[in-house]
Amino acid sequence: MLVLSRKLGEKIFIGDNICITVVDIDRGKIRLGIEAPREVAIYRQELLPLDRQPTPGQSNLPAVS
Repeated sequence: MLVLSRKLGEKIFIGDNICITVVDIDRGKIRLGIEAPREVAIYRQELLPLDRQPTPGQSNLPAVS
């Protein structure tokens, strides 16, 4: 897992077409804005479709060879 620190208004780019912006920080809660192509599905973890939910003990990270 990559962990980055960002301040209000700062951005993180993923690839060429996804941008995440810190839009608000208030009392320990942050709000993120996500700009991505319409065909990219974005879900909060608790709302993932059942067929995409990780099973206990399963890592969401790809295997490294």
